[in-house]
Amino acid sequence: MNYQLTEEQTMLLDSIQAFLETEIYPYETEADRAGAVPEERGERIKAKAIEMGFYAANLPESVGGGGLDYTTMGLFERELGKASYGLAAHIARPTELLLACEGEQIEKYLAPCVSGEKHEVFALTEPGAGSDIMSMKTNAIQDGDDFVINGAKHFISTPCVPDFAIVFAQTGIDETPKGPRKRVSAFFVDQGQTGFDITLGPLSVSQRAYRTYQLSFDDCRVSKNQMLGEEGEGLDLANKWLFMGRVWVGAQSCGKMERLLDMATEWAASRKQFGKTIGKFQGTSFKLADMATELQASDLLVMHACEKADQGVMTSDDAAMAKLFASEALGRAADNTVQIFGGMGLMEELPIERMWRDSRIERIWDGTSEIQRHIISRSLLRPHED
Repeated sequence: MNYQLTEEQTMLLDSIQAFLETEIYPYETEADRAGAVPEERGERIKAKAIEMGFYAANLPESVGGGGLDYTTMGLFERELGKASYGLAAHIARPTELLLACEGEQIEKYLAPCVSGEKHEVFALTEPGAGSDIMSMKTNAIQDGDDFVINGAKHFISTPCVPDFAIVFAQTGIDETPKGPRKRVSAFFVDQGQTGFDITLGPLSVSQRAYRTYQLSFDDCRVSKNQMLGEEGEGLDLANKWLFMGRVWVGAQSCGKMERLLDMATEWAASRKQFGKTIGKFQGTSFKLADMATELQASDLLVMHACEKADQGVMTSDDAAMAKLFASEALGRAADNTVQIFGGMGLMEELPIERMWRDSRIERIWDGTSEIQRHIISRSLLRPHED
């Protein structure tokens, strides 16, 4: 594997770093303490991102996006991962599910998300169906040319109130060799549609400024033209998003690790105790060595998955390994950084305690560590099954 940056990639990263320094980092503490990003701040970030060509960088040029390949997107996500996600998420990377839009859906949903006129949410998780997607209770019953949706979603995260949701619902039961299986389909549901309600969810200790919403559907009637893809394709569409989403979590975890390592190293090289800098003590220096080693290993796993994605051969366990290792390594790095800073690591005057809190969610969203281990072990065992 050769991960030497190209000239274009170096220029892109330099531009993003400068953007974070001026538009994101100075406002992280304010947003975290408020538990929200002020609307005018979010709009400024979005406008500047569009001006800089960062907006919708993940989507192909053929639809107006930036057209970055997966490897370059991995580097892009890694850099953005260093920042508070509530702010950085305003540099939108619309879900690739939108590429499945057809006909009028392209102008109504895909094009406005690429231009920044609209913002979408991915609505899959339910109160009783998190990791166990097939426990989904939200259903969509066909009634003539319409579908009537009932149910609820929660932990639907987004930097601002969405213009529409991509909602996954059960539309029937299929008989399979392994027994009955729910048929899951995806629908576009617009903000303000009768029977569709969005309310602000509870405040999380991780990524406080990146809010969650609760979505409820009470006889919400949508046209069959609002179905994304074909009936029953919902899980296939969701998995396409989830697989790469897990790689992006891994990349963002690497960015956070690098920022923590830089702060911990600078502190260890300047903070003195017992007449010498604390970096001279093995109790501190070995923590730095472990952090640096795990960061490099995480970067390699993430870039390996991105390279395979560019070749069209990335597997679910490639994505799972990248997310699992990088997110757990981040947790250790955050804890070690707090320990190196001592009491100052828990004070609000420094970003350490916030990054420590923020790092915890990386092992949960987009599939818990336990789910990633299940995916990896299932892949290993499958060839030995009868």
